[in-house]
Amino acid sequence: MELFIPVLVLLVLIGLSNILNRFVPFIPVPLIQIALGVVVALLPHGVKLPLSPELFFVLFIAPLLYNDGKRTPRHELWNLRAPILLLALGLVFVTVLVAGYAIHWWIPSIPLPAAFALAAILSPTDAVAVGAMAGRVHLPKSIHRLLEGEALMNDASGLVAFKFAIAATVTGVFSLAEASVSFLIISIGGLLLGAILSFLLIRLGVWVRRLGMEDVTVHMLLQILTPFIIYMVTEELGVSGILAVVAGGIIHAIERDRTESVQIKMQVVSASTWSVILYILNGLVFVILGVQMPDVLGKIFSSASFDNVQVLGYVVLISVLLLLLRFAWIYLFWQGSDALLGKSFIGKPKVKETSIITLSGVRGAVTLAGAFSIPYVLQDGSPFPERDLIIFLAAGVILFTLIAGSALLPVLAKKDESVGEETPQKTERKARNMMLKAAIRAVKSEMTDDNKAAALAVVSDLSKTIRQASGLDARKQKEFLKQEADISLIGTRAERKEIESMMDEQVISSDAAFKCNSWLDKKEMMLSSRTNAQMMYSLGEIGRMFGHLFANRAGKPDKPFAIENADLYRQVKLRSSEAAIKAIRAQMNDSNRSAALSVIAKYERLVAKLRSWNEDETEDPFDQEKLQLQMVAVQEQRNTVQQLYENGEINRDVAAKLRRFINDVEATVLKNS
Repeated sequence: MELFIPVLVLLVLIGLSNILNRFVPFIPVPLIQIALGVVVALLPHGVKLPLSPELFFVLFIAPLLYNDGKRTPRHELWNLRAPILLLALGLVFVTVLVAGYAIHWWIPSIPLPAAFALAAILSPTDAVAVGAMAGRVHLPKSIHRLLEGEALMNDASGLVAFKFAIAATVTGVFSLAEASVSFLIISIGGLLLGAILSFLLIRLGVWVRRLGMEDVTVHMLLQILTPFIIYMVTEELGVSGILAVVAGGIIHAIERDRTESVQIKMQVVSASTWSVILYILNGLVFVILGVQMPDVLGKIFSSASFDNVQVLGYVVLISVLLLLLRFAWIYLFWQGSDALLGKSFIGKPKVKETSIITLSGVRGAVTLAGAFSIPYVLQDGSPFPERDLIIFLAAGVILFTLIAGSALLPVLAKKDESVGEETPQKTERKARNMMLKAAIRAVKSEMTDDNKAAALAVVSDLSKTIRQASGLDARKQKEFLKQEADISLIGTRAERKEIESMMDEQVISSDAAFKCNSWLDKKEMMLSSRTNAQMMYSLGEIGRMFGHLFANRAGKPDKPFAIENADLYRQVKLRSSEAAIKAIRAQMNDSNRSAALSVIAKYERLVAKLRSWNEDETEDPFDQEKLQLQMVAVQEQRNTVQQLYENGEINRDVAAKLRRFINDVEATVLKNS
């Protein structure tokens, strides 16, 4: 219970942070989560959760980076390989060198190797924090991909540099040649071993499937365990576990793309499961970061050895230095590539775009976890110099970069959006079409000979939604609806004529025909204008009443109310629906073709449903199949929205609107079922 209650509280805080973000959308969720973590840590008998760096990396960083490697487009990363490597390797080592000397100069009590260690752990950007920042503003696609690639790669370079700097501080020995060779071995070994392990685990899943074990739960469990297995094995062998899980995620994505068409069910379950896992892990990272803050800050603020104002000044100085180094490195490379090659990775070098990339390089929980892994003592048994101050400075830089990015990025991005190519309405419409088309592909991939009618019905509904959202103005939309109503009236009148023919043929009784015509009158009243429809409905009722009495007095045999018989009812609806389809096709022309096809599709779905119905079954198989396919479509729409949001193609507001639309669709589907 000592561990369960704090974990439960943290999970509650994750949900609460998203609720609060609805009321204060200008504050990013990570900052809200950090603040909530600080609050629960400061409460009497509040949450106390010691941070174990080894456990933190394997439990949080491994699955998060594995997922980043799995979902990041490989072709775009390859196209941006030069700027990514210059940021992930070149900028990291420049930051370690320049910031290390600067920190030692400003704070002489921190030895030079320890200053290098602090600069190293501050150099990598945090993939989770970068994603959180990108989600609030609409970054250009190339910049978003660049930041993702940098965050995937610079953790390894920063942590390797950090480990060597710590080793030099603890032992007092450092060899540049040995460190360079070790870095290559650790990095390349991590990438290769991660790819190999991921491939072997995928083959294991295929082998299990060939044994006849198609249980999605088993395969999902194997997929969840994959990043933990890869990280722990590679770290045990002395290579980079971080790069290994990134490589493992990329190999998984390659395999997923190759087999997506035959494993759509697995893809749907996988996307749903990972969305929950990532939601929890992303939230826990920042809440735990907030929980650690009071202890980290309190040790310095309560100590008489430090001037609080001076220490906060160090935080600002180091943070500004990191941002200036990042800005200068990016702008100079961008300028140089444009001058030497005549082109660059995102066009002409501009101060605004460079500033966006600079501010997006926020630090996160990886930095704090690395700082907590600093040993307490040196090799000779003496305390590690200024360990508490180093952890404080790391935490301060994290908060500074998060707040600076949150405050300034929306301002810069807003200016970009004002001259952007697409309005928010156009972006939303485009994203909605993309998710609906993805749903159509998912439904078609599930289509078989048995559920073909239901699949075509779902595809027709989705296609109609696309047409309705295709940008028709209000006037054209109103005209289309009027055409649809007129076509439906033609079908309704054809149904009535067919029912009268069936009554003349004595297939149904006059009572049954009277009931059917009464229902058709009500339908016609809804389709027609209100005044005319009411008059037609009243006259129709009077006429049918006299006709019904006249038919009885003429001595025609009046069968029992056979419409209650299920088979006969099915026959009536089949014949009347087919007559309606025939009548509509006869009236179809170029001007009303879209509306006519829309109405015909409704009748055809009804015909398919009636033909597949079996009275011995408690539920209609058509309805069952359609419901299953509708839920596949709903889930695929959710997955697409999440993917668009994570890729930076839509912002948080558009994603929220689309999710509300999907929720409404799902509620309607379940209600109708």
